[in-house]
Amino acid sequence: MALQTFSLDAVQKVSQHIRQKLVLPPSEQQPSADQNLGASDFPEPSTLDALGDLFRVGGFAEEAVPAPNSEGRWFISTIDPAAVLYKLPGLQLKPKVRLVTYLQRQPQGGIGVTWALPELMSTTEQLEQALTDSLNSGAPPHPQGALGHVMEGVEGNSSAASYIAASLLMREYKELGRTGPFRRWSQHRLLDRIPSQQPWQWRSKPPQDLSPKVKVLEDQSVLVEFFSCRVVKPVALFRHLDQYHRRSYRPKSHDQVIALREAIAVPQPSASR
Repeated sequence: MALQTFSLDAVQKVSQHIRQKLVLPPSEQQPSADQNLGASDFPEPSTLDALGDLFRVGGFAEEAVPAPNSEGRWFISTIDPAAVLYKLPGLQLKPKVRLVTYLQRQPQGGIGVTWALPELMSTTEQLEQALTDSLNSGAPPHPQGALGHVMEGVEGNSSAASYIAASLLMREYKELGRTGPFRRWSQHRLLDRIPSQQPWQWRSKPPQDLSPKVKVLEDQSVLVEFFSCRVVKPVALFRHLDQYHRRSYRPKSHDQVIALREAIAVPQPSASR
């Protein structure tokens, strides 16, 4: 069994690179009120340029594909989720595969879903059909032909670095599009030691080594282990364990709370006599 340990600094740089690449444009992150307008809400255009502006912000909504909006209508993001793969260690997009992200925005926050699908099944018409199907079913858009998991669209060189990068990438893809109270992974901070300034209530024996690591087992399956701290209430320490089958980058994941921050009792003022 081979074991490779990574420095926290190296893993944080990979995480930072992913987050810098998976940034939505402002019009999709927090759509403005103008983007919620329907066809009847627009003034009559006086020039050809003004007419073009109607289409760019989603005018004539009854006849067009949903544009960015904050009214809960799913829409297709302009972001290319695969662009992040160009500089990740040992990972790349599979040939003839495309990644597509759908977003939903409401005043209280937003969510997103990212799919990997064959290029032949990713025409504009087919991607838009998923929006129509979603409107009818109430479920998130699921384009026809989409692979079972976004990471099934990713391949790599089977190096230890590629697997730990894949574990981070998978969580960032799941987080892509989440805002407000729907945020999950973006509330975590990677760590390699127990924060000593906090009193912790442990659910099991504290781990001795919190450094990120990759183990290659005898059957060539791969285990990735790393730790994080959720920095919003309830503050907690997490152990993340991903298991990959040989040459696959779709893991079986387990995110486990190993400790909670203990509530600190606030001394009550003594009763005055």
